[in-house]
Amino acid sequence: MKPWTNSIWIYDLRTNKEFTLNTRQLKREDLDEFVECYNPKNRPDRKPLWSEGNPEGRRREFTYDEVIERDKAYLDITWLKDASLGDSENLPDPNDLVADILNDLALAIEKMGQLGIDKSEPHS
Repeated sequence: MKPWTNSIWIYDLRTNKEFTLNTRQLKREDLDEFVECYNPKNRPDRKPLWSEGNPEGRRREFTYDEVIERDKAYLDITWLKDASLGDSENLPDPNDLVADILNDLALAIEKMGQLGIDKSEPHS
């Protein structure tokens, strides 16, 4: 079966944008770039905002093949780096993290013993 389209355009207004009802409501100017990108009069001339040189571009084209290769053709697509996740490239080795956690737990158990808390008895 031949697809009806060769590609789809996606605009990411979620990543690194936090809109709330109380502190940062969505305003018309937040949509200006999207509206400019969507403009139905210039569909044949549309260009992506995202590129290797502009990894923060919010508008990107995905081919039919790129979409269909995704698990169940899932359309929750993102490509922007989420600033709230920090720098994941410089995380410590997972084994070191586990060792730190185990040391912290052992220290906590030791401190509970010093307080006279019996770790074998459930407390409510």
